Amino acid sequence: MKKILKKYNLFLFIPIIILMIFSFFCMYQAQFVKSLYSLHLKKQILWYLIGFSLIILIQKFKFKFFLEYSFYFYLLGNILLILVLFFGSEINGAKAWFNLKFFNFQPSEFMKITLLFYLIHLSDLFHNKIISEIKFIILAILITLIPSILVFLEPDTGAIIIYLLILFSIFLLSGIKKIWFILAFILGIIFLGSFFYLYFYNQDLLIKWIGTSFFYRVDRLINFKTGNGLQLNNALITIGNANFLGHGIQNNLLYVPEFPTDFVFTLNTAIFGFLGDVIVLFCFLVLNIFFINKIFQEKNYSTKLFINGFLFMFIYQQVQNILMNLGLFPIMGIPLPFLSYGGSNMIIYFIFIGFILNMLKYKNIK
Repeated sequence: MKKILKKYNLFLFIPIIILMIFSFFCMYQAQFVKSLYSLHLKKQILWYLIGFSLIILIQKFKFKFFLEYSFYFYLLGNILLILVLFFGSEINGAKAWFNLKFFNFQPSEFMKITLLFYLIHLSDLFHNKIISEIKFIILAILITLIPSILVFLEPDTGAIIIYLLILFSIFLLSGIKKIWFILAFILGIIFLGSFFYLYFYNQDLLIKWIGTSFFYRVDRLINFKTGNGLQLNNALITIGNANFLGHGIQNNLLYVPEFPTDFVFTLNTAIFGFLGDVIVLFCFLVLNIFFINKIFQEKNYSTKLFINGFLFMFIYQQVQNILMNLGLFPIMGIPLPFLSYGGSNMIIYFIFIGFILNMLKYKNIK
């Protein structure tokens, strides 16, 4: 483990540590914004300690073990998604968390890693010609569809998008014929074209087909600039008023709901200004380049698939969170990795990092 930390700390751990420091300042500031956030700093420190400990713990196992038993991890993830619909706590209109007193556990976060493992296992079967291409494609879609439907019922649109991105990342490197991507693109254009035609010209028929609840969820996403007045307006005002160096820690910030989580980028801008944003973006850039470089360097098929799946999810969360803070993307429950306050999301990202280091340690995982 020490050799791994020494070899990769420059491009992996240093950016994460810098993001951690910025996150701690943001959590400290959050307690002055709202008393509800008074324990966020202490808990965030705990999540980071747990996260780094998990990286060390994961090195004790071989990656092959998780691939061999990926079906059981995947099955457990789906069971948790079912249970949370019945016994979960509802927060901000979504029933997606188990209240474990000290923190809220979100099964949809756990499913990200179990889904990726199982899809890699399935892709290995295809790569080794144990199953046919068409069987691989059908099974991979079904495997992704099951948790997506369960998460849709919570609802958690952001998690569904991430599951689909993980599926696409697997298909991209699996070696399936290009005709499948062309066909998917054509079907996607037809579906979206039909949907938006009905949305703009025949909403009554669309509501009849998909139901009122789902229609208004879509409507809020499409008309996101008019549906999040206080939250988005205060975020844009806060960013607009920040100077190059920010305002530092202060008590008179405008209140933005979900400041420590979804809108932590806005909070970071208020404290550190545009210079702080540049540093945060540079840290993400270094991390992204690190993972991209590993994809091209690695020769092991499963390793490439795992890092690629993680990278798709990692970059999406960066783009989605930052652009929704700027009012350019719809507001969804997508935290900014390593900066937002988190329990489940933070821990899952450290688990991903742990597995990536694990694969770098055990080159021959077959």
